[in-house]
Amino acid sequence: MKIYDHLIIGAGIFGITTAIELRKRNYSVAIINPGKIPHPLAASTDISKIIRMEYGTDTEYMDMALESMEKWWEWNDLFNEKIYHETGFILATSEPMNEQQRPYENASYNNLIKKGFNPDRLNEKYFRTRFPAFNPAYFTDGFFHKKAGFAESGRAVGLLAKYARQLGVNIFEGQTAEEIIIKNEKAEGVKTKEGKYFTARNIIVCAGNFTPYLILGLKEHMEITGHPVFHIKPRYPELFTPPNFAVFAADISNSGWYGFPFLPKEKVVKIANHGVGLKLHPEKDERVVYESDKTNLRNFLQKAFPTLADDPIVYTRRCCYTDTKDGHFWIDRHPEINNLTIGSGGSGHGFKMGPVVGDMIATVAEGGSHKWSRRYRWRELDANTVQAEEARFLTEH
Repeated sequence: MKIYDHLIIGAGIFGITTAIELRKRNYSVAIINPGKIPHPLAASTDISKIIRMEYGTDTEYMDMALESMEKWWEWNDLFNEKIYHETGFILATSEPMNEQQRPYENASYNNLIKKGFNPDRLNEKYFRTRFPAFNPAYFTDGFFHKKAGFAESGRAVGLLAKYARQLGVNIFEGQTAEEIIIKNEKAEGVKTKEGKYFTARNIIVCAGNFTPYLILGLKEHMEITGHPVFHIKPRYPELFTPPNFAVFAADISNSGWYGFPFLPKEKVVKIANHGVGLKLHPEKDERVVYESDKTNLRNFLQKAFPTLADDPIVYTRRCCYTDTKDGHFWIDRHPEINNLTIGSGGSGHGFKMGPVVGDMIATVAEGGSHKWSRRYRWRELDANTVQAEEARFLTEH
């Protein structure tokens, strides 16, 4: 039985980028994943994810996103395929964009300017002439930043997995981690539901929704929440096609709504909600979108995009976040099991950071310290812990 230097559980964006980083450092690396890659239930398995640096007052996330964005461009060149599309990002508000009424958008705008960027301030006339799909009677303020866009997320993970194989990573699909075998405070291997046993000198858990079920002690710090995603077939696709449209957030910290321009391959506009969500068990509960979710969407569309409000919804899914109580990633070695590393806690905003997070997890697994790793170390969170990602809408509907 081969003993790998590193065995990674989970081949989503965190796991596959970690595998690539470790292989580039000349380690022997294996990765196991339930089903094919990308797995249909993985959070990263979708047609699109936002790549943006707007994080309100949080300049560390802003810097991480900017560094990740440069890597997304490199991946376009590496794969000779366009998986990252720089359409720009519209942050639209229905109230004045100031510190009192729209603090997330206001801080994001000001921090972009401090970093030397030049976002366009929006107003009713700007919406009417530049972005005609937006209801100019509803959206009166906000900004547009051209350095942002989206990645074809599921496709990106698939291409990264292919690249990992080319580098020499051994990928075992159809292997579901059931138990991490611990002996004498050391992780020795992983037993799978399919009856296989994998051994390694170091084990890294990037299992997304299943992470708190594999690692004792994390259930009290993480929960799984499901969020509605909709694909809509527009009657007027030209209104939603760049440059007339872009990735957007619409009063997001007060509503949760965000979305994407018309995707010509799928012929849809994707809209989703970055909000409270429903608490779910990743395996036992159905991941369905309810009529109440559709009603909330229709109500939003009537106000925001009237020309889309009655168009058919052709697909829905409930995307599951691995939420930490504070909304920050969880990247650290286990406090009692030195050769066991956790790379998880995407909390609904981790995909864009994949290039940086993979490097961070790999460095932590080696026993090192990454320039951003301190914040995401193992920590104690209690009932009073506040979710910190400022774009997230956390007031019940």
